[in-house]
Amino acid sequence: MHDSLTAKGVKAQSMEKKKVTNLDVLNEAYEYARPSSFSRALRLEFGEVVVLLISGTASIDENGQTVHVGDFRAQQRRTYDNITGLLASEGATWHDVVRTTCYLRDIDRDYAAFNEERTRFFTEQGLDPLPASTGIQAILCRPELLVEIEAIAIFTKKS
Repeated sequence: MHDSLTAKGVKAQSMEKKKVTNLDVLNEAYEYARPSSFSRALRLEFGEVVVLLISGTASIDENGQTVHVGDFRAQQRRTYDNITGLLASEGATWHDVVRTTCYLRDIDRDYAAFNEERTRFFTEQGLDPLPASTGIQAILCRPELLVEIEAIAIFTKKS
């Protein structure tokens, strides 16, 4: 593919990739008793354009413990706080988020609360336009987790 791009006159650029973390809000997944093999997020750089791919994030604290067990709204808010921390560690905000994928353990029971909290949070952030989003019912990695969210942010490098 590289040769075909070059042959058509498109200059091939190298892509820089690095792991993103923010240990003040969220531990690394490989630190668990049963380690998970993923990065909390990846930063991809295409020239001046930066893409953050934020892995599924939940109501986990800096010690890797689930917080707000049984409280859907509090779990969702902590999840947003964790994503906010990951974004901030790379100089991004929710204004740079273009897509979220939201996993709910019980979509029938929790979707109304989820949508109310998401609307409240996005309004607090002053988002317009809103990110594209998909909601999915899923079995999450811990039985006490009720919501998990992944996000994609795109922005240009800050000088």
